[in-house]
Amino acid sequence: MASIRRELRIHRPAAEVWPLITDPGRIHEWFPGIVECTVSETEDGVSRTVVLGSGIPLVEQIVTNDPIAHRFQYRIGGGIFSEHLGTVDLIDLDDGTCLGVYSTDAVPDVMALVIGGATAGALENIKELAETGTLTDAAPTTPGGTT
Repeated sequence: MASIRRELRIHRPAAEVWPLITDPGRIHEWFPGIVECTVSETEDGVSRTVVLGSGIPLVEQIVTNDPIAHRFQYRIGGGIFSEHLGTVDLIDLDDGTCLGVYSTDAVPDVMALVIGGATAGALENIKELAETGTLTDAAPTTPGGTT
């Protein structure tokens, strides 16, 4: 399994950036190449289906959505992945800023490089949304809330 990690300082506290990350239905707002997202809740938990610009759908299972640790994780199974785990952490630096960390673990290994490249763009988009004040406290798109 290959791992890629990207980091970027965001000039907003983690608690203010968190609503953008914690709502699984908002990923298309900040992840490059994702043009659509639908969220559903089943007996197995919350999942989302993202549609790439190429039209390819990917089903992602939400693994962790922790508002205390500011950690969000999702898993992709099937398709071009044997395994995939994406992790977004927001680490509050106690000075009005936070460190955004996006990690990707994937099999086949080459997919970590592909997704890892996009995660750098995702962090840049999150930073831009957070720092320009365009973050909104829109109602969560996750059925039953965001916990």
